[in-house]
Amino acid sequence: MKILGQKLGLQSIAALILCLCLIQSVIANDVNITESQQKAIEHWLTHEFTDSTLSQSKQRTELEWFAQAAKPYKGLTIRVVSERIDTHWYEATRLTKAFEEITGIRVYHELTGEDDVIKKISTQIQTGFNLYDAYINDSDLIGTHYRQGAVFPISDMLTDQASTLPSLDIDDFIGLSFTTGPDGVIYQLPDQQFANLYWYRHDWFSRPELKHQFRAIYGYDLNVPENWSAYEDIAEFFSVHVKVIDGERVYGHMDYGRRDPSLGWRFSDAWLSMAGAGDPGIPNGLPVDEWGIRMEGCRPVAASMDRGGALDGPAAVYALDRYINWLERFAPPEAKSMNFTEAGAVPGQGNIAQQIFWYTAFTAALSKPSLGLLNEDGTTKWRMAPSPKGAYWQQGMKLGYQDAGSWTFLKNTPEDRRTAAWLYAQFVVSKTVSLKKTLVGLTPIRRSDVESDVMTRMAPRLGGLVEFYRSPARVLWTPTGVNVPDYPKLSRHWWSNVADAVEGKVTPQEAMTAMAKDMERDMDAMSFDRQECSPKLNVERYAEYWLEKEGAPKPKLTQEKPPGRTFSYEQSLSSWLGEKND
Repeated sequence: MKILGQKLGLQSIAALILCLCLIQSVIANDVNITESQQKAIEHWLTHEFTDSTLSQSKQRTELEWFAQAAKPYKGLTIRVVSERIDTHWYEATRLTKAFEEITGIRVYHELTGEDDVIKKISTQIQTGFNLYDAYINDSDLIGTHYRQGAVFPISDMLTDQASTLPSLDIDDFIGLSFTTGPDGVIYQLPDQQFANLYWYRHDWFSRPELKHQFRAIYGYDLNVPENWSAYEDIAEFFSVHVKVIDGERVYGHMDYGRRDPSLGWRFSDAWLSMAGAGDPGIPNGLPVDEWGIRMEGCRPVAASMDRGGALDGPAAVYALDRYINWLERFAPPEAKSMNFTEAGAVPGQGNIAQQIFWYTAFTAALSKPSLGLLNEDGTTKWRMAPSPKGAYWQQGMKLGYQDAGSWTFLKNTPEDRRTAAWLYAQFVVSKTVSLKKTLVGLTPIRRSDVESDVMTRMAPRLGGLVEFYRSPARVLWTPTGVNVPDYPKLSRHWWSNVADAVEGKVTPQEAMTAMAKDMERDMDAMSFDRQECSPKLNVERYAEYWLEKEGAPKPKLTQEKPPGRTFSYEQSLSSWLGEKND
């Protein structure tokens, strides 16, 4: 070896060893792939996919499988589309490059707004024209996909052994219950997940002088709010009584209120579920869900109280009233004119004490050292915790919203293009790739990644994210469910009606009643391939008829602001561990 080293040099020896490894790998795995593909595999394993729950040899086996399975589609260019978040940015800029070098399939991964993704998939379904070969589409559309018959289900994809990764491990996906219909069919494959959790400045809440001042005013401890009453007290405390911390004007609440599609999903995502507008049930309330839509079997029959729905019931009106009240009294003055994108950056500016629910997709952004929101040891000055519960919330109900952006394939996509896109989808969620992608975007999808040693080491720097996803409570924060028969058509009514109330054009009651009637008009005209699950509205009666029955819609409470309750951060984490899927 010494003589060989003198003749060839150390670099040549390294190249020779790499060549021998490549030859050994090809022989061992009996795959027929090119030298350039094998070099690409070694490059990405060495320089990118260094964090994985798989050993490097098993990672190599997965990547070699992709190279082999993609042979019939080599040279093809496919188009996919997703919303614009860090996870998908990583896919679009890095993983497409890796996938092309390994498989020879070029991927144009477009990033756009979530409302635009919904428009695009709806247009392809309606026109039959193949705009994209796959969509990363929120599982909020599960009720639509289940009824419409336009989606090529993941359950069917999995039956094709030639194009399905042997080590995909479908049971490892933590959000599979969100993408499975009542018929047991898996319609979509989770690609990323993020929840709406309570967010607060743990460092401020821990200051002795602020804790003393809060107790003197409100009579209980400044801590994580368990209910909306405590949240409101804390919002008032920071906005009205404290006002200034370290020379900066601070606020006890943050939200947004511009007339914009993002206002719709801000409200439909979690306000009514946290308020307690629907019935108990996981992943969504039955017979009435958090949208206030009543179902009989699989058939939607009402949104308004007159027909047995709860969208304009006391709990829903209470939710809208509190949202507007807190936005006007406790948020920064400019919040009312902001949309989702603009408002999302505000907590990072360092003057917000808490948010009733905050998208954990912002975890990576708020963990940047440049924001000044980290302690000297790298831990966060902020924390995430369970969202406080509204006055109408009952045990057994969902506790909030969770986004589950999921791979969705349509039947009108040509088979070769759909299969090539299926390979790309599996690549970006494979165990070889998924842990690295989780570390970039912090939107975990696999149980094995969440439980990994890597995430254990990261946990102190992520403000409670790992604790949440390791707990049983992760399935109690759920997306929109099967009660909603046509998400694209019905979701448009949220932002227009809520905006009318925010702008003072109508009262909260008038806004919710108008929305319920708008949704019923649309549902009355709907018809789906799955006819037995198409809407068929109940006969109009009167609200009191339904309010006298058990469950939603629920009668107005005489006391919508009970005494405030808080608990420590440690107790809030323990509550996650104690939550079970009822």
